[in-house]
Amino acid sequence: MALLEMKNIKKSYGGVKALKGIEFSLERRECHALVGENGAGKSTLIKCLTGATKMDSGKIILEGKEIVLNSPRDGLENGINAVYQEPMIYPQLSVVENLFIGKELRNVDGSINWKIEKRRALELLRRVGIKENILDYPMEELSTAFQQLVLIAKALLFTAKIIIFDEPTAILTEQETSRLFNIIIDLKNQGLGIIYISHRLEELEVIADRITIMRDGEVKGTFLQREINRDKIIELMAGKHILEKKKKEKSIGRTVLEVKNYSKEKLFKNITFDLKEGEILGFSGLVGAGRSELMQAIFGIIHPEEGELFFQNKPTEILDPEHAVKMGIAYLPEDRSSQGLFLNFSIIENIRISILDRFKKSFGFIDEESSFNLANNYLKLLEIKAPSVFTKVKNLSGGNQQKVLLSKWLAVNPRILILDEPTRGVDVAVKAEIHDLIINLSLQGMPIIVVSSELPEILKLSDRVIVMHEGEVTGVFEKEEINEKNLIKAGIGENT
Repeated sequence: MALLEMKNIKKSYGGVKALKGIEFSLERRECHALVGENGAGKSTLIKCLTGATKMDSGKIILEGKEIVLNSPRDGLENGINAVYQEPMIYPQLSVVENLFIGKELRNVDGSINWKIEKRRALELLRRVGIKENILDYPMEELSTAFQQLVLIAKALLFTAKIIIFDEPTAILTEQETSRLFNIIIDLKNQGLGIIYISHRLEELEVIADRITIMRDGEVKGTFLQREINRDKIIELMAGKHILEKKKKEKSIGRTVLEVKNYSKEKLFKNITFDLKEGEILGFSGLVGAGRSELMQAIFGIIHPEEGELFFQNKPTEILDPEHAVKMGIAYLPEDRSSQGLFLNFSIIENIRISILDRFKKSFGFIDEESSFNLANNYLKLLEIKAPSVFTKVKNLSGGNQQKVLLSKWLAVNPRILILDEPTRGVDVAVKAEIHDLIINLSLQGMPIIVVSSELPEILKLSDRVIVMHEGEVTGVFEKEEINEKNLIKAGIGENT
């Protein structure tokens, strides 16, 4: 008897059929991977399984009994847990409070037993490889990677029968990913069923027992992992063969940005580099190396304690993000949902928000026609899959949200483009589209910084690579020196 059976699951939003009679099953001690392009219906299926969304029709059978899920609480009570791609946290509460919220351990008088909670929390965090005592830290002070690990630890706290991992390695290092895989294997050995969603197809060869491919709200096939290769998976996901375009030869122009001896205590130290016209400058390194914080300093979110910045050969102090935008610096952050996009706003509102002054008419009114034309152009240019520019961003898939965020910053007509994890959590097809866009922009002379935890992405895009480790630069590699070995050695702090 299967642990889980989902039979003929259907779900529509208005006239759009998100799920068209999905059949899916999960065995005990199995890791069943679910793959598909963004918009294929994976997230909707998982929301139906967790109770976050009510399906229109179909059956969910758990351990041989049909269950009805009207809310996420129903899912948890039935032993169904999910760790989502974007960390869902209470940012101002501590790590231990986030772990035990809704499951507090109490004394006889009803007060929280902090001693036992903290002891149990340390055990859970060690299981996901966090050795530091971060229990009293507010979650908002942790990096995205640490937030993700805390949420995985939280899933282990609940009495789970099924754990769903939605892009859990998108912001993890190779070492953290390996640790997670060991955790998943341990959970399988305990009799749990694992549903694993990922766009990193190489991971499926390591962790998956079975693979189900979805496209356009339908299952296109379910296979034993050993029975299918990556090319076939991609073909079923996309409905077409995806060919990667080779980078064209290009010339690198004059220096646009210089950073000299930038330092910020506990974040980065003595960082010096320059950026040239038409150059794609890659920043590689482990999560927590200080790359994102350095980019935030260039954009005016963080203020360095030491160092100088030269923009077009002029010494410049960037006061805040608004000042950076006026100078022509655009910054796409790693966490699009909390730092980059207004999810409850429409596509058009998100795209024009950084350039509202451009559309203001007399008496403060907005030139709706001009802003509509701009947003609609980006909808077509970046092939954003949405009914119209008035669609709320929260209703888009992750890949299309990323395209909206790119549109927002391209609309600024930037002189410098900083992209922090530009393809995090997007599918194979969208990743190829974003890579092509980055390359084409650089061919037009755009200076671009790409921060990425994915070595293949850095290797493919970069004209030059800077590697950071624990807040310091440990390697600078020109085009002919860029290879996996050099980047890994520098990334773990070994001098090459």
